[in-house]
This record gives sequence, structure tokens and C-alpha cells, in this order.
Amino acid sequence: MKWRYPLSDIDLGRAEEQEVLKVLRSRWLSTGPVTERFEKAFSEYLGEGEAIAVSSGTAALHLALECLDLAGGDEVILPSLTFIATANAVLYAGAKPIFADIESVDDLNISPKEIDKKITEKTKAIMVMHYGGYPCEMKAILGIAKRHGLCVIEDAAHAPGAEYLGEKCGLVGDIGCFSFFSNKNLVTGEGGMVVTRDKEWADKVRRMRSHGMEGLSWDKYRGRLSSYDVWGLGYNYRATEIQSALGLVQLKKLDRNNEQRKRLVGTYRKELQKVEEISIPFLKFEGNPSYHLFPIVAGPSIDRNEMMEQLKDSGIQTSVHYPPVHLFSLYRKRFGFTERMLPKTEEVSRREVTLPLHPRMKQEDVKRIVKKVKIAIRAL
Repeated sequence: MKWRYPLSDIDLGRAEEQEVLKVLRSRWLSTGPVTERFEKAFSEYLGEGEAIAVSSGTAALHLALECLDLAGGDEVILPSLTFIATANAVLYAGAKPIFADIESVDDLNISPKEIDKKITEKTKAIMVMHYGGYPCEMKAILGIAKRHGLCVIEDAAHAPGAEYLGEKCGLVGDIGCFSFFSNKNLVTGEGGMVVTRDKEWADKVRRMRSHGMEGLSWDKYRGRLSSYDVWGLGYNYRATEIQSALGLVQLKKLDRNNEQRKRLVGTYRKELQKVEEISIPFLKFEGNPSYHLFPIVAGPSIDRNEMMEQLKDSGIQTSVHYPPVHLFSLYRKRFGFTERMLPKTEEVSRREVTLPLHPRMKQEDVKRIVKKVKIAIRAL
């Protein structure tokens, strides 16, 4: 099906084509000099810290957790209102996910108060996810972590360019993880980045992304390495030069495209604010988000799925962000999680609808989408 208004789209142009062509003509496709430039540029964009490019956002989350040397029985507190990769990475690292509820229907981020309730002697880390590009209440979360001696990992997949109290997301906690999947604010198709101020962790991530080896094939090619040793268990999580070439161009567009997202969200809010049958999360948010998603929450009297079907008939692609992770069969069977254990998360998940938002949209597109939303709500 060809959507008239797709949920997301990519700002790609001649600059990306030219940089990818340069990589192809160089005949070096795996991690190499372009990836090194992308890492340096990304670190400079954040303002400090070290950045390590990897094959996906999921790989970034896994490697971040591996830095903590988790063992069986260790627990990581995280939201259930997130993409499955956030929780799966905890399983990869051999730990147990402990899900905490969100703040409210107005703030879909993990609640610091709920985090505090979940801490036990087995807790080793807190993993936050900046939902839709809106930063979590990091001051409170970092305070909790400090009191209990815990590490804080940021799933910043939605938040490249977002800021919390003047600091870029990804470097607010101990380790930050970014995704550059095709629907993100910065796109490389697949790909991700781990960022941290801790040099020891940065070095460990570099080794782990390439089988635990002390060097890369690129180091051999440029004569810096003739053989190698393996320092620990590692993975095949390297980024490619094509991904990094795309990333360098996309990084230059990031702030501009986030500003366009901001303008579109402003129009959505203006046009939808008086529609009583829906609520708009983060409406009173004060700060500098990256505006990755535009979620709305349908009122209890609205059949959310029927509303999405009506919008589909108008060529408008919508989605749900997200089905609760704790209610997936894998997590029910393995850990015995049940319904009603996270009432706010479950209620929002039943009623949330994500509307199209991407930098190629125009104000007129938003107004047409809103018109169809109003028609669907009246019909229901």
C-alpha cells in the first residue's frame, strides 16, 4: 500500500549519494576512516565524551550493559512502554528486566517514583528511554542512582539532539545509546552509537564490537597491526563505511530537521488542542526535545483501532508506541508478568495513536491529517 501520509520519511539527497559513492570507489566498506570521522563528529556534536559506532541501536544497548559485567540474578529497572530492543538487551546481558510504570497520560516517560519503588539489593542499573524524544526527569533519576550506587543507561534512540538542562541526551547518564534506523531523526538505515565519558568503558565497547579484538582490519590495512589478541568475549557489531557516510551528512541536517519537526508539532498541537476526545502528551513539557514522535491518546469512549482503520482508509499511516513489553508472550512465560502490574503503561498502550511526523512534511499536511482525525472521532 502506498501511503498518502506515511508515518515517517527520510530527508535524503545528492549529498548522501555522493558520500556513499566515495565509499564505494574507495573499495573499503567495513569500519574504517569514514567511521572514525563520524564518531569524532558525533562526539563533537554532543559536546564531549567518546562515541563508538556500532551496527544497530540494539547492539549499542547490549554493549552498554556488557560494560557493567552483569550476572545471573542482577536486575535492571526500565520502562515497559518502549521498543522490545530495550528489554531484550537486558536478557542478552544475562540480567533480569524489572519494569517500572510511566508518569502519566501526559508524560509517557518512566516515573522516578516508580523506579525508586523497584530497587532491591539485586538492582545494578537503571535504563531510561526518552520517549518520543522528550527527555526523562533525569535529575531525579540520577539522584536515585547516586543514593543506591547504580549506573544509568540512556536509550536515546528517539533523542538525538534533545537536551536536558542544557546537556545533550546520551551524556546525561553514564552511557548513552543511539539508533540510526530508517525511521529515526538521524538515519543510516541500520546503525547505532554508544557514547560515554568513561574512557575505560569506551575502550571496552570498541573491543567488544569486534569480537573482543584489540584492533580492526583497518588497523592491519594501514600498517598499525600485524597480529592481534582477544581480550574478552566480543561480538560482530561493527558499523560499515556506508552507514557512517550517510551518518556524517545526516548529522549536518539534524538540528535543521529537528526544528522542522518542532514546527510541525506546534501545528498539530494548535489544531488538536480543542478536541476533547483526545489528549496530547508532553503538552506542558519545558525543555528542548527532538520531536521524534507525535503521540495522541484517544479518550476511553473512542475505539482506538477503529480510528486507526478510518485514518488508513484516508491514506494516513499510524502506529502504536508501544505494546507493553511485559505483556509479550516471551516475558509472561519467562518471568510470570501479568496484566495490571503497570496500570498507567497498560492504559496508555490501549489508547495511544502515533500520527505521521517527519521533516519532509509540511504544515498543510498536518492540517489535512488533523481534519481526517476530527472526522474519524466524530464518526466514532
